[in-house]
Amino acid sequence: MSFEGSTLINWPAFAQARSELGAGFVRILGYFREDGVKSVAAIEAAMRALNAAAMVIPAHTLKGEARQFGAEPLADLAEAIETIARDCVEMQDTPDEALELIVRLRPLFGETLTLLEREANPIVARRPVVGGGFGRRAIPTAFGGD
Repeated sequence: MSFEGSTLINWPAFAQARSELGAGFVRILGYFREDGVKSVAAIEAAMRALNAAAMVIPAHTLKGEARQFGAEPLADLAEAIETIARDCVEMQDTPDEALELIVRLRPLFGETLTLLEREANPIVARRPVVGGGFGRRAIPTAFGGD
């Protein structure tokens, strides 16, 4: 099942990353999951504490890793949060302006990760239908049987 109709992933960029990373692709996607969960939690915690400086690194990390897999909307959202956080640090202000974006972050990360992981996993082999089915040859259930 392909999710190429989704606008959450730039599929050509995803395919390029998959090709370049080769056998390590699934492992690196796992790191993206782990790092992303931590980054989202750190950004949310920083928002609760009104600590703009604590948002910068996790937003920057999430941005870069999302772009690596072609997750452009997620990368753009993380970049917007990072920019607001950097501006707030510079102006010695609280990151109130980032709240609306941060509220959207967790659901977007979850949807994006679901698509990436579904597309990355090999097709699960389906069990043959015993006795056949429409357009299928019956699979014998015993030696010499139909």
